[in-house]
Amino acid sequence: MGKFFTKWVSFLSFAVLLLPSSLLAVGTEGGAVVIVADSRGLSGWRAWWMNLYNESHLLFAIITILIIPAIALVLGRLAGLVMVRLGINLKSRDLAEH
Repeated sequence: MGKFFTKWVSFLSFAVLLLPSSLLAVGTEGGAVVIVADSRGLSGWRAWWMNLYNESHLLFAIITILIIPAIALVLGRLAGLVMVRLGINLKSRDLAEH
């Protein structure tokens, strides 16, 4: 039963790849999908960020991947400083279970 199912699924996948685009809901005037963000009314960093997204999705993704860990590092350091100022010592912690 497993071999039959595998052959059937592979046959259907190959058949779908061979279908013309007119049968795959593209229609007669199918074109590329354009994804843009509305940057009207924005200024400063927000406008730069939206324009970067509109101009290059790849560059936007790379910068986003670099910014997220950097922000996490800064926020983690700030949280550590706040905890030290409050008197919470996370470096030497006694376990409550004895």
